[in-house]
Amino acid sequence: QVQLVESGGGSVQSGGSLRLSCAASGSNFRDYCMAWFRQAPGKEREGVATRDSGVVTRYIDSVKGRFTISQDNAKNTLYLQMSRLTPEDTAMYYCAAKPTPCYASLIVENYNYWGQGTQVTVSS
Repeated sequence: QVQLVESGGGSVQSGGSLRLSCAASGSNFRDYCMAWFRQAPGKEREGVATRDSGVVTRYIDSVKGRFTISQDNAKNTLYLQMSRLTPEDTAMYYCAAKPTPCYASLIVENYNYWGQGTQVTVSS
């Protein structure tokens, strides 16, 4: 099993930046596919970004060119660098993990392990 703890959320103005972190523990980081999801009030949880085998990345269209997913295997930490934030990015952001293979999945049901979430609020 793997335990996930997110941090780095906060309140920013439109156009600002934040970097989210997800610290993983309990299992070998390299044995898991990692992804970021988000859920806005009244909306379903949606996949935002994922890495596949540390090479292939996948993003939803609304964040392409603004968000970057990365990971530090030595620190067992996943990151999400978010820039040019807009109020539409306001949501609870979750880190998630699933055993390999990855297939660059952004489907909620495919992920077994979840963090508690970190809130991102963007004001106009």
